[in-house]
Amino acid sequence: MPATRPRAVEFSARRVKTRGKQPLNNDERYWAKTKRLMITSLVIWAIFSFVVHAFAAPLNQIVILGFPLGFYMAAQGSLIVFVVLIFWFARRQDAIDREFGVAETD
Repeated sequence: MPATRPRAVEFSARRVKTRGKQPLNNDERYWAKTKRLMITSLVIWAIFSFVVHAFAAPLNQIVILGFPLGFYMAAQGSLIVFVVLIFWFARRQDAIDREFGVAETD
């Protein structure tokens, strides 16, 4: 019995935008936007996870409400940024999903 290979699922073949010589179809544009959003979010996360805390000692020279800024950023500031980042990411991803017609129904 010969092995049968599954057929590739074909997505929308409508060509809309070009990058270099190869035009991008709708699915490729969707994943490009999603990937760009994810990379942006990860860069913001990395900055507030590692970079800000690496400079905690110099930041301790600045005092806010009686607490050194380095302590504040470690205890409160980064967590606030992470929560805001989650909501921002969800909102932007939903906008991308709606733009390409793949949004979940409410």
